[in-house]
Parts: sequence; C-alpha cells; structure tokens
Amino acid sequence: MLPDYSWIAWLLIILSTYLTGVSKGGFAGGFGTLSVPLMALAIDPIAAAGLLLPLLIVMDGLAVKAWWGRQNWAEVKRLIPGMAIGVVVATLVADSLDADHVRLVLGVISLLFVAYMVFKPSASRPISTVWAWPAGIATGITSFIAHAGAPPMNLYLVPRRLDKTAFIATTTLVFAAVNLMKLPPYLWLGEINTTSIWASLALVPVAWLGIRSGVWLHHRVNERLFYRLVILAMAIVGVQLIFKALG
Repeated sequence: MLPDYSWIAWLLIILSTYLTGVSKGGFAGGFGTLSVPLMALAIDPIAAAGLLLPLLIVMDGLAVKAWWGRQNWAEVKRLIPGMAIGVVVATLVADSLDADHVRLVLGVISLLFVAYMVFKPSASRPISTVWAWPAGIATGITSFIAHAGAPPMNLYLVPRRLDKTAFIATTTLVFAAVNLMKLPPYLWLGEINTTSIWASLALVPVAWLGIRSGVWLHHRVNERLFYRLVILAMAIVGVQLIFKALG
C-alpha cells in the first residue's frame, strides 16, 4: 500500500525523484542535493530519505552503466574508505535525531551548498589527495542523513581538476558505492519499510525518465542557467526548513 500523502506531497516527491534522476544522468551534478530538502517541506525528512534510497540505488545502476569506463579509479579508491567511516558514524548517531533536527541539518546543508556554489574558490593547482579522507567522511555523514553528499564531495573533487566526463563518471560511481553502504543501516533502523518500498517502486519510471533526460541534457544544454535555478531553489528551501525546524 502506498503512503497516504497529500497530492502536494506526492507532487514534490515526483519532482524530487525526477530532478535526482537528471542529476544522476550527468546534468547539473549537484541538483540531487535538492531532493530530500524539497520532500521534507511536505513529509517527515527521515521518511523522505528512506523512500528515496531504493530509487537512488536503481538510478545509480543506470547511471554507472551510462558512464562506465570513464571514471578516475584513483580518486574512487581514495574516497571510499572515508565514506565508509562517515556512514558508520552517522548510523551510530541516527537514533538521537528527530524530524526537526534533520530539517535543521538539511536547512544548514542547503545554505552551505548555496554558499559553495556562489563563492566556490578556484584553485591555481589541484589540491592534495590528503583531503580525500575528510571529504569522504563528510560525504558519508551528509549522504546518510539526507542523501546530500554532493557539497563536501565537490569541495574535494572540483579542485582536483578532472575533465567534465571523468568528474561525472567518478561521482556517479562513488555515490553508487555510498548508497549501497547505507542500505543495511537504513533497513536496520526501519527507515526503509514495506510502505516506503511500494512508493519507491511506483516512482521507478520517474527515476528512469530523469536519468534519460540528464544524459540527453548533458550533451545539448548549457548548464549555467540550470545551476542558477538550483542555487535559488536551495536557498529558498534551506531558509524554509530552518524556520520550520525552529518554529
């Protein structure tokens, strides 16, 4: 049986799923960070994260297949150990977080993402690989809480100066790995349940359409305007979530 959400909630869920698919398909890479905050405006953010994870794993499979062979394996190997540590840490503290705590975290992450996208520094040379571990740990934690690992990941990978295709292929594979790491803890904590799985299955066609749209847009559309829309949406959603958490 599907969750008994309002039509507005379902509209936000469908939109969030589609946008995540577009991001997974290789267009506007940070777009997926908007998904759980957008859903959290209408439903419990913990339920939103549980509903989205099976879809993310499906989308990861499609996206990894689309970009396979173009990833930078050295960067993948540097990031995965830190992400595993981050997932373990987040699992241990997950029971102490309620819906408002998660909304507050989501709001802060959203605004930090906006700040990064607006003021992101340009490195004169690639940063040291030493930063892969802290970036991986931060990615594991934020990805576990709200599937919002893109900001800390970008803080490391963007200054590494990979070409666009290698960057997309690498982040696609890395996030596929961290999402698989999150599956057992989500099941253990009850964030994925029978009701959420039915909703996830119903949204698979939306996820597939998003992936195909992302691959198509990657080769045909200038991303600058899209990024500006993402930044604006993240700022609005972030402020609303913080007010909702503190209100």
